[in-house]
Amino acid sequence: MTRVSLLVRLRDGTNHDAWQEFARLYSPVIYGFARKRGLQDADAADLMQEVMRSVSSAIGRLEYDRSAGTFRGWLFTITRNKVFNFLSARRIRPQASGDTTTNRLLASQPAASEESDAWELEYQRRVASLALERIKSAFQEKTWRAFTLTAIDGIAAAEAASQTGLSPGAVYVAKSRVLARLKEEVESIERQEEN
Repeated sequence: MTRVSLLVRLRDGTNHDAWQEFARLYSPVIYGFARKRGLQDADAADLMQEVMRSVSSAIGRLEYDRSAGTFRGWLFTITRNKVFNFLSARRIRPQASGDTTTNRLLASQPAASEESDAWELEYQRRVASLALERIKSAFQEKTWRAFTLTAIDGIAAAEAASQTGLSPGAVYVAKSRVLARLKEEVESIERQEEN
């Protein structure tokens, strides 16, 4: 859930902090979603900007009602439609009937539920990335390195121990400590999103 307070602050077009916070959270989600739908880097970046412009022009009229759906769902719909429109424009070729082209294009697109799941996965990855950025400075370099080697790179604890100079047991403890703190930070971000 996107923070209602953030949505209210976004209505003030001059509130640059709110827009930076919004862009920091959602720009990578929009960009990643577009890239996974086959858009090239520059096209995905352009599409991300189009989505941001659409949000900017519509946010003043948005009456937020949680029972009608989530803001993230609304943003997903805007993004999905922009991707679809981009792909449609790219594939338009002169043919006797537009129906065949449209049907082929629709058939080639993932089901809405699959796209919704992909959107949510992009969002969760972004939240995890923000949480990792926020907690990194709370740990010593060896602890962080042991965590990244084992939890992110998938290296065995024994190998991580030899690379960090820690014992295998200390590597397990380091990984556990960072994961516990990461979980707390993700929960904190999610709680902020609900308020």
